[in-house]
Amino acid sequence: MATPVLEPAVQANIDQWLNGNYDEQSKATIRQLLSEGKTGELTDAFYRDLEFGTGGIRGIMGVGSNRINRYTLGTATQGLSNYLVQLYPGEQVKVVIAHDCRNDSDTFARMIAEVFSANGIYVYFFEGLRPTPELSFAIRELGCHSGVMVTASHNPKEYNGYKAYGHDGGQLTEPHDENVMAEVEKIKSVDEVKFTPIVKNIETIGAEMDAKFLAALKALSISRDAIHRQRHLRIVFSPIHGTGGVLVPPVLQAFGFENVQLVQEQMVVDGNFPTVIYPNPEEKEALNMAIEQAKATDAELVMATDPDADRVGIAVRDNNGEFILLNGNQTASLLINYVMLAWKNSGKLTGKEYIVKTIVTSYLIDKMAAAKGIECFNTLTGFKWIGKIMTELQGKKTFLAGGEESYGLLVGEHARDKDAVVSCAMIAEMAAYYKDQGRSVYDALLDIYVEFGCYQEKLISLTKKGKSGAEEIAALMEKYRQDPPKTLGGAAVVTIKDYQTSVSHNLQDGSQEAIDLPQSNVLQFFTADGSIISARPSGTEPKIKFYCSANAPLATKNDYVQVQKELELKIDAIMKDLGV
Repeated sequence: MATPVLEPAVQANIDQWLNGNYDEQSKATIRQLLSEGKTGELTDAFYRDLEFGTGGIRGIMGVGSNRINRYTLGTATQGLSNYLVQLYPGEQVKVVIAHDCRNDSDTFARMIAEVFSANGIYVYFFEGLRPTPELSFAIRELGCHSGVMVTASHNPKEYNGYKAYGHDGGQLTEPHDENVMAEVEKIKSVDEVKFTPIVKNIETIGAEMDAKFLAALKALSISRDAIHRQRHLRIVFSPIHGTGGVLVPPVLQAFGFENVQLVQEQMVVDGNFPTVIYPNPEEKEALNMAIEQAKATDAELVMATDPDADRVGIAVRDNNGEFILLNGNQTASLLINYVMLAWKNSGKLTGKEYIVKTIVTSYLIDKMAAAKGIECFNTLTGFKWIGKIMTELQGKKTFLAGGEESYGLLVGEHARDKDAVVSCAMIAEMAAYYKDQGRSVYDALLDIYVEFGCYQEKLISLTKKGKSGAEEIAALMEKYRQDPPKTLGGAAVVTIKDYQTSVSHNLQDGSQEAIDLPQSNVLQFFTADGSIISARPSGTEPKIKFYCSANAPLATKNDYVQVQKELELKIDAIMKDLGV
């Protein structure tokens, strides 16, 4: 067979691996692909170096410079080590490492610990799989300078990744994210990575940290009397083969819930996720098994977490007794409203409390917070921005809760990242609180809509692959900037916020205001009737995402289905006006 012809850059990367200090098994795999003429596979694996982005790295596992493997993760860790040593001169730098259930996550985590240790950094290493929020908690609890979570979140089984954290327990933000990226890019050879461990620099942690984490969560419970009266609330929980199985059942027990059913098939730790197509609680299919069990046992609440337990999806019964999945905006609205309400009813509010959400998350939350006199901050997309505000306001104000439409929530200040463990506990508490009043979670949602307006949100993603796709997305954003729509869904566009230029344009009087957030390639259109449409190219996928929100008054709960249908039609009309 003829030797495959590859682009020079691809061939150069392949040669570097074949001639460099890489293991023989990796080299044999490359030679096999070459002999079989697998040019497409080789190109995809070697056409670039896997980028260390603002939150770390994520990709398909395998051999190659554009794959997740010992060498790409080792290089990332060496770059992070170099930066930490520079940032904290004269200090004993300390880090925490945890991993999820994915294939090879434990092996990768051990290797990462060894590289840190070889750089003179002291490592606290979790003995087994643990949720992302516990890593965030442990960084703060142990006074560490950084941390790494080995996970690809809710991506398919072929993926793995690496989330890097700062001393506050939050994912890296500026300037540290870009500084670490620069250090990683400086590493030109795998020979610069220190793989030989210094064993005395690695300490195993586990049960004691679990106990501290669970105690911190238990202290957040507000409606303990309601839980006691409703302790037999029938709950079904699934970790979808991931880390939620380690701590969600114990935290529900600690809160006082005595009738928690586990989906046993999905309690099995398995990086192949054999019972689902995708281990993503945003997908209906991922909750099917839990819902079927709930139907069979007459349960009232279904909850499922993703592999690293930082996102939660829930299902509740509607007024016909049928299970419905709540979207991320609905769950965030319900939970954040409950926390604000419970604090108010308990007389705990002092005027210094606040909540945080992202700019693409339901503005129903802003309206509810304003009605209760609680400050609501809006951040860019990504929970790291919520964590950043929490760190800035620590000791000055009290964080109650935060959330984003992509099923990530946090209650309490114990962590600086989204936490499905505490979310499960507080969602169950919320269900018990409403049941104690003779209401369901679904009733509570409709009551919110009657009081504040019915909100309908929808996320539409357009996938545009390859170089041409990226150019299409860029052209679309440029078109919206140069020739913005004057009406959407039959209503006039009154405000346009451009987060790339940090300017908010009032189209009614021609005035402009500065946007006090970091620059980001996001456009928002606000209409006269309260609709909000956000356009944002994804930073991790070849997609452009449109977050659409429409709302209308809801006179009575009986009108909900009809109003919801009308809002869905309005969103369809808006997207048609945008040419999507």
